[in-house]
Amino acid sequence: MARTSDTIESGAVVHGAARSQRPRSLRVRFGNLLSFRWAAAALILIGWFVYYPIVDNFIVSTTDQDIYTGEVTNVGLANYDRLLHDPVVLVALWNNCLYAVISVVFQVFGAFLLAAIIEDLRSERWRRLWRALYFVPSAISITVTGLLFYFIYQPQIGLLDAVLSRAGLSQFVMPWLGNEHTAIYAIIAMSQWQGFGYSTLLFAIAIQKIPRDLHDAATIDGAGPLRHLWSITFPLTREMTGLMIIVTIAGAFQVFNEVMVMTAGGPNNSSQVLGTWLYQKAFIEDNFGYGAAIAAVIFVLTMLTGAAQLWYTKRRRVQL
Repeated sequence: MARTSDTIESGAVVHGAARSQRPRSLRVRFGNLLSFRWAAAALILIGWFVYYPIVDNFIVSTTDQDIYTGEVTNVGLANYDRLLHDPVVLVALWNNCLYAVISVVFQVFGAFLLAAIIEDLRSERWRRLWRALYFVPSAISITVTGLLFYFIYQPQIGLLDAVLSRAGLSQFVMPWLGNEHTAIYAIIAMSQWQGFGYSTLLFAIAIQKIPRDLHDAATIDGAGPLRHLWSITFPLTREMTGLMIIVTIAGAFQVFNEVMVMTAGGPNNSSQVLGTWLYQKAFIEDNFGYGAAIAAVIFVLTMLTGAAQLWYTKRRRVQL
């Protein structure tokens, strides 16, 4: 009888445990369902505000639209054919590429060297001071910075020409923004000054994450500063370098405010970039189809460069 009662009691316990597990499993499933619902809501928002406009832009690029009358005419790939034969597009694309190359040199590799020099200082107080000093220009609005440099480049009252004249370099005095050969370089120089400190700060953060033991071991082995930089600091910040190259190139192909504030694409379209030419065609000349085609080119270029850099960075990743 004792064994029978024990069997009954154990069966009741198992049955009760099974009952208690059912509501628990239902709660887990319900919680998972709610989690999926929130994730689905986020995906819907991203799809509506990010991916749908991209797809719609490609559709608009195959049309000829009049924003005032609402007339829409399908033209197929005519806008892309026109884009290939537009001389201003070639100038704008060249300026964007020039912008990207110079920005990578200064805002990536130059900022990396400066961050390595700052982080090699022994005094933490001095490191904080130099980080703050270089970051200040990045906190200024790009529109304000553009207006500031607009007055610096002025030939009559500008600071740059005044300094050149006082230094005995009057042969270099010129209307920097009014010369077709120097306008885009003057804009790029302003942009480097404005974004240099932000890149330096990001590289400084990446360098701080490198274990100090690696540098100590290299010092014991007799490695000098250049060997530390090339064999330890650079490989272990490669992911940050890859990210900064992607961001810098993408920003170079999307540049708009700097050019619009300082020259609006002039003189004689010599400082046009793809963003300003898109604005000119779509919003000034009411040619949204052609503007969408230019936007599609910008999107494809940034996606290709970003994908290529991500692939390269993944192959060269260093594991600690």
